[in-house]
Amino acid sequence: MRPTDQTIALSNPDGAQLGTIQKAGLAILAAGLFAALIALGVRENSQPWLFFIVSFGLVTVGTLIFIINTFLSQPPGVKNNGIWFKPISSRKNAAYLLGIIITVFYIVLYWFPGYLENWIRMCDPLSQLLRSKPADQWFLYGTFYTISIVIMGLRAILKYRHSPYQIIRTSSIIFFQLGFAYLIPALLQFLNQPEFYFSYFWPLKYNYLFPNDIHSLLSQPGGLGVFMVFWTAVMSLIATPILTYFFGKRWYCSWVCGCGGLANTAGDSFRQLSDKSLRAWKIERRTVYSVLVLIVLITALLWINSFSGGTVFGSLSTGLAKSYGFFIGAIFSGVIGVGFYPIMGTRVWCRFGCPMAAYLGILQKYFSRFRITTNGGQCISCGNCSTYCEMGIDVRWYAQRGQNIVRASCVGCGMCSTVCPRGVLNLENGPMHGRMENGPIQLSEKGPYIPS
Repeated sequence: MRPTDQTIALSNPDGAQLGTIQKAGLAILAAGLFAALIALGVRENSQPWLFFIVSFGLVTVGTLIFIINTFLSQPPGVKNNGIWFKPISSRKNAAYLLGIIITVFYIVLYWFPGYLENWIRMCDPLSQLLRSKPADQWFLYGTFYTISIVIMGLRAILKYRHSPYQIIRTSSIIFFQLGFAYLIPALLQFLNQPEFYFSYFWPLKYNYLFPNDIHSLLSQPGGLGVFMVFWTAVMSLIATPILTYFFGKRWYCSWVCGCGGLANTAGDSFRQLSDKSLRAWKIERRTVYSVLVLIVLITALLWINSFSGGTVFGSLSTGLAKSYGFFIGAIFSGVIGVGFYPIMGTRVWCRFGCPMAAYLGILQKYFSRFRITTNGGQCISCGNCSTYCEMGIDVRWYAQRGQNIVRASCVGCGMCSTVCPRGVLNLENGPMHGRMENGPIQLSEKGPYIPS
């Protein structure tokens, strides 16, 4: 027995040694990535299917071999061995390099897609099959995004297979991303219908309640466009408050949303990097609600301008909407939101910028049956709950006091409960009365406190 096997610590500083099968998986993965790089440089690729199958296939097979062997070769249970010692998950040079690579990819994807032309053409056969038209940069992105969630979702299921909640939740994430955010939008285009994402609602998908988009959908032949407008309005303004009342914001942020889905699957190795400081909490409250106010204001201005025939604001409201789309919709949610995973954790966008998270958070805090209950007498202050909270909540602070956790930012991923070795934390839905028995937590210069 190696010396490190004798410890009962959840974090093993040496980590696990790679076996032969794991090394084989990594070799196949590397071969797939190499094939993808070759495909990026091939001019006039006459075999797009071949390059697609070789690169995507090898990456998928290699990753699955590595993941399956890694997690099934050890008993169920949370094992984050060496997570603070691995360069990729502890803000070392490898993490910054990965962050730069992801950020550069997003910048090229958004504003210089010509550099990805060979990858886009590589996806043509699949795009023709699903959409009956050639691929574009967004189909390439959607394919990357969906494959990442599916493969890394399987990893999450194997890693947390001792937890039924995590298995069901991760399966839900895969289902909604694959079906509602990839296959159904593609099928709609195949049928010459508007591209539409039934799993995204206003204010996250902000343009879905903009006048131009609604007028465009209503002008579509048949009744599908009308249904899409109806779906958006009902889900954004009626179903969201009702579902949040019963289940908290977790029904969306941790079960449906693709942004949260990527964070909880591909980003699982970085969740411990979220900033738990009081300063971060203050910044979070100011930025996320500012974005919500901004998109509500822009939407209202666009409708006022639409009703007035453009005589009130002229091009001002349209200009604001375009600026919002550039700075918030592209740079914040895309480039920063994903590119900064290895540096700031996986919920940078959800925590500091997502207007849907802010909207759901207000409902969750003041109009919901959801809470995380704590059994303070069982807490051993190990801090795992706080460490692995991707939203930067100091869960241990609540657990030590036996205080229910009713925070607007909590997405209900349940990881604090999953990693707790004492069963202190439970995600529950119950009567609103008494869930904040000591009143809401207040924030002062010295930190959070419970008013006397």
